Amino acid sequence: MAPLRPALRDSVIKRLGLGTSISADLDGLRATYAAWCLNVPFDNVAKMIALRTNPDHPLPGMDATEFFERWLAHGVAGTCWSTSNALCELLLALGFNARRVAGSMGDTGYIGHGSVKVRIDDTDWLADSSMLTDIPIPLTDKVFISEEGIFACESEPSGDTHVVWADLPPAPMVTPCRLLVDPTDHAYYVERFEASRARSPFNDRLYIRRNGESDRCVIVGNRRTRKSADGIETRELNPAELCAALIDEFKISKEFVDEWRACGALEASFAPLTSSPAHTVTPVPPSRRINRD
Repeated sequence: MAPLRPALRDSVIKRLGLGTSISADLDGLRATYAAWCLNVPFDNVAKMIALRTNPDHPLPGMDATEFFERWLAHGVAGTCWSTSNALCELLLALGFNARRVAGSMGDTGYIGHGSVKVRIDDTDWLADSSMLTDIPIPLTDKVFISEEGIFACESEPSGDTHVVWADLPPAPMVTPCRLLVDPTDHAYYVERFEASRARSPFNDRLYIRRNGESDRCVIVGNRRTRKSADGIETRELNPAELCAALIDEFKISKEFVDEWRACGALEASFAPLTSSPAHTVTPVPPSRRINRD
């Protein structure tokens, strides 16, 4: 896969609000990842369109150049495989020792999640484009528990890998992800993204999430949830409100929202679920198991 062109890299950095000189160290990673979390949503807008209009074509966004050109023009990003691939390519273009990894969201054993590790001074840090934890998560032989409530995250060693945990509203508690494949490559990401046509929570109804400076907002179907220091606010949006939120709050272009609406994705987002999510036993995170006094 060809690296990002310098001109495109610089356009992305400018849109992220970063300076032209980014050091490939921990401070640089923290600044770059925080800017990503604030500006690049996790969303299935392009995927919903592709599944309904181009079912025989590869799913969009797995070429980092395509991904970033679309994001710059329309504000649309993607789900885990495409956003992780793009973030990894951006970090590589900035001089970081980044690599693609994969894991099991919910710790079910099914490998359905892509993420990015960055090696700095003999320590791995997880920069996850889906969890949007605001800070890269250290992956060491010790338990890590963030003190930030809005963007809560944790990690713990488990055998020869790690389990990471993140606050993903509207889920009532932090969600685990076991990292299982390290390293992997672009071809593996493409294969897993294509496999998600048959198994994914992001095929049928709108899912979009992004961070603010001190809050995070997600829309699932037509239900909008906002989490801030004041608590959690949830309400149902009507079709006009939903389209307006995509444009005004999530910064998706009107052109792209019109395309999303025209393919039937708006109506699909209001359709009742055909089945309830399978019940699983949610593991208890380290913060609820370990006495830190």
